Amino acid sequence: MPGNLTQIVELLLLLLIAASLVAMAARRFRVPYTIALVFAGVAIDLFHLPIVELLGESGAGERWLSPEIIFMVFLPGLLFEAGININVRHLLKELGPILLVAVAGLLIAAAVTGYFVHWFVGIPLMAALVFGALISATDPISVLALFKQLGVNKRLAVLVEGESLFNDGTAVVLFQILVAAVATGEFSVAAGVGRFFVVSLGGAAIGLGLGYVVSRVTQRVDDPQVEITLTTILAYGSFLMAEHFHLSGVIAVVAAGLMIGNFGAEVGMSSRTKVAVWSFWEYVGFVINSLVFLLIGIEVHVLSLMQYWQPILLAILAVLVGRALAVYPLAPLAGLMGASIPTKWRHVMFWGGIHGGVSLALALSLAPDFPNRELILAMTFGVVAFSIVVQGLSVTPVMRWLGVKLGDEDEYDRTRVRQMALAAASAELAGMHKAHVVSVPVYDRLRSELDQGQQEMERRVEQLHAEDESWVEEEERLARARLLGAEKTAIQRALRDGLISHHTAEEMAARADEEMERLGGVGPH
Repeated sequence: MPGNLTQIVELLLLLLIAASLVAMAARRFRVPYTIALVFAGVAIDLFHLPIVELLGESGAGERWLSPEIIFMVFLPGLLFEAGININVRHLLKELGPILLVAVAGLLIAAAVTGYFVHWFVGIPLMAALVFGALISATDPISVLALFKQLGVNKRLAVLVEGESLFNDGTAVVLFQILVAAVATGEFSVAAGVGRFFVVSLGGAAIGLGLGYVVSRVTQRVDDPQVEITLTTILAYGSFLMAEHFHLSGVIAVVAAGLMIGNFGAEVGMSSRTKVAVWSFWEYVGFVINSLVFLLIGIEVHVLSLMQYWQPILLAILAVLVGRALAVYPLAPLAGLMGASIPTKWRHVMFWGGIHGGVSLALALSLAPDFPNRELILAMTFGVVAFSIVVQGLSVTPVMRWLGVKLGDEDEYDRTRVRQMALAAASAELAGMHKAHVVSVPVYDRLRSELDQGQQEMERRVEQLHAEDESWVEEEERLARARLLGAEKTAIQRALRDGLISHHTAEEMAARADEEMERLGGVGPH
């Protein structure tokens, strides 16, 4: 046992070293990290690097990719990290179109893909539908990273990320229902639909409820280490509790992440705690993605996939057809629920619907005796590899070809940032003048230029406020929230200095919390 444990620790260290090197190379060559991980995993397998031998000796690769580890360790961490980083206010504005594509669209994509694979590959229908369900989950990590670099319109980014978050949960629930149907040999559409809503809504209720409780607990604590621990308990505890009651653990984790990220962080966390919590979960996401993609690249041998090249090509075609039918017919209906989705954006949503870690995790969780498991696993890895490498690398050229504007942040945001930049320059100039770094004539000339720029920005802000009052309301809400945060910090400082009692501090902090609740959650996004 000690020897085996030593090998596992050595393997973990080697994987983390490989992940670090890949991350540095990806940043250096501006390649999306997940794409680089896929190439690294394949290279490790092809060149039979020491990690491969260690995997074989310890058996760790097989254990780490077991269904239990995938569902109990990997998925909750990934989904919670995604949930806390979603701004719920932006999400709610686009909730109708997102749910339309994420739920109805995923069901369409899963059915189309499943029937296509059944007809052309020859897999039994129920097993093919299971493949359709698991492969229809989207995981646009690479695309969203590019969106941030390129400054793609915020609404488009919210549509892509929000759809991914919700269709992950939809895909897992549908997958579990279909796998159970394969095992029992019984499936009823009505019963399946009923079960779908029960497990989905029940999981969401558990996640939101536990997230609210933990948010209230963090109000009583001002210790980053303890609050990080509480969020970890919430992420995995919400999953376990939902699964215990035969509800959706995946949706519970997502709901818990949304609650903590948009409510708990504001009512119960200080600024230093927020930084610590978000840094911790960002690292968790990095480690899990690194381990999953590296181990997949090593364990699923690329050369052995060549014997499945025909079904893999057919599966890729099936998935693209299913994705197209999930986006294009439903996107026009989004106009009935709010703002319509521009045609160019629909193309980006179609091509940017990348399949990744969730699909791989679901495929690997299939029991060894599941019908056509080896073929399903090969098709899944083939589709994911094509999706991440081909679609991931081509998203930017596709957007440029479509004429989707890059660097297209809201004009209001650009104007406000320009104001901040001019204010910072003015403060720097004042410091230089006070230290006699610049002479009076130069100072006067530069001051005049900066003042003129600030006046132009102020006029533009007033014009934008007149065009859309929601910007005024949102800016005032954010400002009030920051002022309340400053008040709470001053109260905590006064308590530490012995100026007020614990009782008085709690009363004053409670009033600030009530005001913050009335303002609504202000995410750290």
